[in-house]
Amino acid sequence: MKTEIIRLDGDVPNTSIDLRILKFAGSDAQAPKAYLQSSLHGAELPGQAALHFLIPMLKKAAEENRILGDITLVPQANPVASDQWSTHQHMGRFDAFSKVNFNRDFPLLNNFDTSSLPAIDAPISLVRRLKAQLLRLALPHDIVLDLHCDDESESYLYSANLFAEGIQDLAVALGSTAILTWNDEVAGAPPFEDACAHPVLKMKRSELDLKRRLVTTIEFRGLTDVYAESGKSDAEGLYKFLVHRGTVSDEGVKLEGSYKGLVTPFDNVEIVRAPVGGMIFYHTEPGDVVEKDAKLVTIVSVPGEPEHDVVVTAPQPGRVLTRRSVRYIRRGDDLVKLLADKPSQIIKKPGSLEA
Repeated sequence: MKTEIIRLDGDVPNTSIDLRILKFAGSDAQAPKAYLQSSLHGAELPGQAALHFLIPMLKKAAEENRILGDITLVPQANPVASDQWSTHQHMGRFDAFSKVNFNRDFPLLNNFDTSSLPAIDAPISLVRRLKAQLLRLALPHDIVLDLHCDDESESYLYSANLFAEGIQDLAVALGSTAILTWNDEVAGAPPFEDACAHPVLKMKRSELDLKRRLVTTIEFRGLTDVYAESGKSDAEGLYKFLVHRGTVSDEGVKLEGSYKGLVTPFDNVEIVRAPVGGMIFYHTEPGDVVEKDAKLVTIVSVPGEPEHDVVVTAPQPGRVLTRRSVRYIRRGDDLVKLLADKPSQIIKKPGSLEA
């Protein structure tokens, strides 16, 4: 394993960040190359925990000459977000200066030539230079996995429609219960996944090997699901997937079974929002299957006067995928994501479910 440190200067004198890159050189130039990064939102740690346990597994494979395809890992992909705190609270989702989600506004390239991306010393902000550098690291790889987590949720995946069928081996390896698909059109302010998928989507279908290519976002359950046991399990799943895809050789590891979970287009994701603010009581958990008009949440806006409670119900049948971890919310806040059979009536931004 080779460790590289890429230093990016800050936007004012005497400040900088270090990006730690771990590289395993493959022995087979024809084997798929894999890129994995975690913590783009700073303190989203389940993916970082998975890489913590995966790296020693890859070191052992390297010592035994079983790394076939090049593997690049960035366990802490966003030191800027990791260091954003306010009044003892971590604030890693949005750039404090621009207010832009750290997983938005990545550069779009029509092919895999990264020479036009801004250099690390370009006269632009640190965050924009960091995004360019992450894209520069990722695009030479056939497999790109961006490791995230939700608030409270099951394990699930995002992918372009193009990858929806081919991604199912990853879902089996990780025990993911759902795959959310977007419509292969990269919209404005694209997330990292969309920016990495864009050159693939531009390829001629006759030149595209979907058994080799994959770009996806992995949502490893919820923010507080950070345990050694789950980290080891997730690492084993990622390792099994890399073996299955031919990036790592291990005769003792086999990926068995077929995907039994949901494949849901973005249009069919019901985002249930709060009609009023207040304290909330949940009636369902991630994984529950509910009927139309089933109770999802009770909002208490006037404590001690239950006649003012507001009950939020399911707009259609579906499976509860995520819910908020906070129990005090504002009017308009997202409460629950529900995976449904029919399109939602909520108008969403193309290519994303939320800010």
